[in-house]
Amino acid sequence: MNLERDRALEFYRQMVLVRRFEEKCAELYSAGKIRGFLHLYVGEEAVAVGTLSVLTADDNIVATYREHGHAIVRGTRLGGVMAEMYGKATGCSRGRGGSMHLFDVSRRFYGGHAIVGGGLPMAAGLALADKLRGRNAITASYFGDGAVDEGEFHETMNLAALWRLPVVFFCENNRYAMGTELSRHQSVTDLTVKPRAYGIDAESVEAKVRETKRPRFLELRTYRFRAHSMYDPELYRSREEVREWMTRHDPIDGFESWLRRQGFLTDAEKAEVERRVGAEIDAAVAEAEAAPFEPVERLTSDVYTEIAK
Repeated sequence: MNLERDRALEFYRQMVLVRRFEEKCAELYSAGKIRGFLHLYVGEEAVAVGTLSVLTADDNIVATYREHGHAIVRGTRLGGVMAEMYGKATGCSRGRGGSMHLFDVSRRFYGGHAIVGGGLPMAAGLALADKLRGRNAITASYFGDGAVDEGEFHETMNLAALWRLPVVFFCENNRYAMGTELSRHQSVTDLTVKPRAYGIDAESVEAKVRETKRPRFLELRTYRFRAHSMYDPELYRSREEVREWMTRHDPIDGFESWLRRQGFLTDAEKAEVERRVGAEIDAAVAEAEAAPFEPVERLTSDVYTEIAK
C-alpha cells in the first residue's frame, strides 16, 4: 500500500467534499432553504484539510463562523451539518445554531462562533482545563486575520503565554478580513501542494506544542473566492482579482495537477471522487429536507445539555 498516495488522495477527496458542500449550500441559500447568514469557505479548503490532518481525536477544535469545512474534515456527520444549515432538529446543534454555530462534542469540535475573535478565549479555557486535568491534548484555535484587531486576540495571546497553555493558533489570513483590505501586498505563495505544505507546517507547530506544552502561532495565507457572506455585497475587491485567483490559484486545481504529475490520479479516479462526493451531498440534502423542525414546546428546553451528552 502506498501510504503517501492514499493520504494525498484523501486530502483531495476532503477538499472536493468541502467545495461541493459549500457550492450546494450557496444554491440552497439562493432557493430560500437555508436562512440567516452563510459564510462560505470556498477557496480556503486546503487550510482545514492540511492542518486538521495533524490533530488527534483527543484534541479540541474551536473555529469561526466560516467553519463548515472544519466540521466536515473533522468528521462531523454530513447529514447533521446540512440539517443544521436548515435549522432542523437533527442538526449537529439541534437546529438552534445554524451555519455559524456548528457543534459536535463527540469530535471535540467546540463550535463556530459568530463574534469575530470570540472563539479565542474559549480555546484558552479548554487548554487550561486540559492542563489542570493532566490531559495530554492540545487545542487548535482557528480565526481570521480580522480577529487580530480584537481585544480578545491580544488578551488570549497574553494568557496563553503566561499560563503556558497547549494551544496552537491558526490564523487563516484570507487578505480581506470582513471586507476590509488588510494585506493586499503579501506575496502569493506556491499553492500547488498547499494542503501538504499546510500539513507539514502544522505538524511542526503541533509537535512543539505537545512537547513543550506551550502555545504556538501559525499564519496560513489563503484567499476566499466569495464575498464575506452570502448576504453581503462584494464592493471592496474587483471581479478581475477574484477571477485571477480562481483561475491561477485554486488550491483544488493546483493539488489535482500535482497528483497527476505524481501518477496518483487518473480521469477515472477523479470522476469516481466526484460521483461519491455528489452522492454524499445528495443524501445529506435529502436527510435535511425530511428532518423535522424542533417542536415549539421544546424551544425553551436545555438543548446544550442534550448536545453535550
